[in-house]
Amino acid sequence: MAGLSTLEAFLTAYSGRDPLKLAVVDTVRAIARASRQIRDIVSQGALGGDLGGARGSTNADGDRQRFLDVRADEIVLSELRQAPVAAYASEEIGSPILINPDGPLAVAVDPLDGSSNIDTNVSIGTIFSVLPHVASATDGVSSSFAQSGRKQLAAGFVVYGPQLALVLSVGEGTHVFVYSHRIGGYQQILDNVLIPPNTAEFAINMSNYRHWHEGVRLYIDDCLDGQAGPRARDFNMRWIASLVADAYRIFNRGGVFLYPRDDRRGYSEGRLRLVYEANPIAMLVEQAGGAATDGVLPILDCVPTSLHQRTPLVFGSKREVERIARYHEAPAMIGERSPLFTHRGLFRV
Repeated sequence: MAGLSTLEAFLTAYSGRDPLKLAVVDTVRAIARASRQIRDIVSQGALGGDLGGARGSTNADGDRQRFLDVRADEIVLSELRQAPVAAYASEEIGSPILINPDGPLAVAVDPLDGSSNIDTNVSIGTIFSVLPHVASATDGVSSSFAQSGRKQLAAGFVVYGPQLALVLSVGEGTHVFVYSHRIGGYQQILDNVLIPPNTAEFAINMSNYRHWHEGVRLYIDDCLDGQAGPRARDFNMRWIASLVADAYRIFNRGGVFLYPRDDRRGYSEGRLRLVYEANPIAMLVEQAGGAATDGVLPILDCVPTSLHQRTPLVFGSKREVERIARYHEAPAMIGERSPLFTHRGLFRV
């Protein structure tokens, strides 16, 4: 822990007297306050009521809402009203809303990622993206959320698990903080995280194998073939079905995560949301030396056409993500998949 700072000290050192950075800092502080309130509710489990119960309604994208989804959204919005945030967008609301016309920032949030896991005591979280606000006379605040992920000023996620953890980037590396009851705030535990470029661990929902496109199936087949296959090493599989939990594992020990498009109805364009799930994760991953794509193209280069736009998502160890792109584009050109190169270690990665 020597040399690592509190979140407050980290944010103060980052911002200096720069007005825009100070606005980012106030926004991160607001999200940190919200995370502690949400943590208090989550930690009660069933003692706090039927948090995982359905409200009988759906969110803006057609997914069933749970009581805790809505409560988390209310908490985050309430805290951001006290920050210099002009526009707010969330998975739980249909369109962005204006909350502070003079604010320089826009914030997009998944208030409760992994809410299907509430009843099973699996880690869930909050994901957020901080963008510059783009004022528009024609479409209100929507333009703020039609920017590519490269425009993000900050991004992060909170994990409500055995520890209350915050993974954060303000464009200067990726950093991990854990809430300390002793100091009553977040304490940094990892500085400038680096995701190892290679890995022997992947995360994917194997039950959807029959629906995947050929490139994904070939990649997974080669991993599962282990030592005897073209990869010539054994792989482990992990799948928590909670984006923040799977991502947190990768930031701690490497790996690759795949949520590809597939042939099921409603999955042809992927399932995760570009603006408030894929973009913030992608910024964090790239700032940690990893890569994040839609299978082929960098996520951060995608320009959203709608707030709730879905996308495939592949992220983690950079060389593995790049390899997966080759499986999508031309698997026959991967050297070790050819019998000519099967036993020539020079061509293995």
